[in-house]
Amino acid sequence: MLSKTHRIRLPIVSSFILMTRMGKKKNKQNSESEQKTSHIAENRKARHQYHVVDTLECGIVLKGSEVKSLRLGHVSLDEAYGRVIGKDVFLVGCDIPEYKQASHLNHHPRRERKLLMHKIERRKFAEKATQSGHTLVPLKMYFNHRGICKVLLGLCKGKQVHDKRQSMKKRDTQRGLDRAMRGR
Repeated sequence: MLSKTHRIRLPIVSSFILMTRMGKKKNKQNSESEQKTSHIAENRKARHQYHVVDTLECGIVLKGSEVKSLRLGHVSLDEAYGRVIGKDVFLVGCDIPEYKQASHLNHHPRRERKLLMHKIERRKFAEKATQSGHTLVPLKMYFNHRGICKVLLGLCKGKQVHDKRQSMKKRDTQRGLDRAMRGR
């Protein structure tokens, strides 16, 4: 009788081990595909003009013609910023030009777009953004591995002129050191 119970349990245990091994392989494949993101736009001036205190990845509410325009890479984040209106956070000043093939169903290029984030994150960011000298600035816009548009929103504090000069000096010295190390 013992041999029969062992015979019944062994295939179950071995199939369980095979399933866990197969699951691990899937997770490795998923982690590789998660890292594949399609970069749309970056706000390079933001890192020069502000100290980035904290960042948060948020979703954004878009219309169909806006998504089509973003897939073509037409977007400008230069004058964009985040604004807290009521309990929601909106992206203001982001320019997504009209999609030419959309005809009468097109969108307004500089409309306010709602940012999607969890309630706790929204409260935390809204509270910090209302402090003096802090601003919500979009740092980057991209499509994630699932094809969903995301915005990397930064909680920033404005730099003074001497801070900008100091960061430029650091960057130049680092660049010189890198060149010297490559020349060896």
